Amino acid sequence: MTARTTRRTKAAPSRIAAVGAIAVAGALILTGCGDQTNKGGSSNESTNSNSAPLFSKLPKKIQDAGVIKVGTNAEYAPMESTEGGKIVGVDPDLADALGKQLGVKFEFTSGSFDGLITAVNSGRYDIGMSSITDNKQRQEGLDDKGKKLGEGVDFVDYFTAGTAIYVKKGNPEGIKGIEDLCGKVAAVQQGTTYETALKDQSKKCTDAGKKAINIESFQNDTEAQTRVKSGGAVAGINDYPVAVDLANKADGGKAFEVINKQYDAGPFGIILKKDNTQLRDALKDAVDAIIKDGSYQKVLEKWGAQSGAIEQSAINGGK
Repeated sequence: MTARTTRRTKAAPSRIAAVGAIAVAGALILTGCGDQTNKGGSSNESTNSNSAPLFSKLPKKIQDAGVIKVGTNAEYAPMESTEGGKIVGVDPDLADALGKQLGVKFEFTSGSFDGLITAVNSGRYDIGMSSITDNKQRQEGLDDKGKKLGEGVDFVDYFTAGTAIYVKKGNPEGIKGIEDLCGKVAAVQQGTTYETALKDQSKKCTDAGKKAINIESFQNDTEAQTRVKSGGAVAGINDYPVAVDLANKADGGKAFEVINKQYDAGPFGIILKKDNTQLRDALKDAVDAIIKDGSYQKVLEKWGAQSGAIEQSAINGGK
């Protein structure tokens, strides 16, 4: 969600595009980050962490701990979800690969998506890794109107994804794009860039003399999906790989379908405090290393997420 966008930039019709700075606002002003209850297993064990290629690049605090604490929202398959009490998906598997390069474990804990930035900046987690769209608002700690709300975060980009609209199988309302949602109910996870995208589109609707979109925002993406499935909302907005996975798997592929192709693609990034530059740079080197050694591509292929592959990491590459 983003949008964990979803978990992205503030796009016109489009989590990620779904979108914008609302997640920043939510992350910085909402109280806490929910019950951080779902603990995933540690990601990687290195028999001799000091021999890992990039161990020496880590801050001494992380070297001594042997663990990078990760905040996530594990309700976003195939990127991150919970199976049998364990957090699984693209992000945990990429963290496994990163751990081999860095010689430390990545320990995931699940909580609310819109509290992740606050949790990272408060020191509760070292990083956030949860399909979080890299954009200027989140980098600078701004709301969707450009007002400074608090401290921003740095991003280490590792994936790219566009926005998708999903509907009930058969598309009973004939939705062809986000512009068709004027006057209708749309479901989205709160705190994502997609929520902002819907608000932007709703204003376009009213400016054109049409009815506003009735936006229903939910604490987690599962609730938004349920609303669409029940017919209470005509469509849901999500990241393309998440929407495709949902359409393929929910009720054996009989519950949903995805409208159009992904559009307004933007980067997902690992988030860190602005002053945590040494860990940030080590993570960038690690992302580049797993891209080079092929383990990155293997993870994406395992989860059917090849469309999000990047060729090189970037720091704060979002617009």
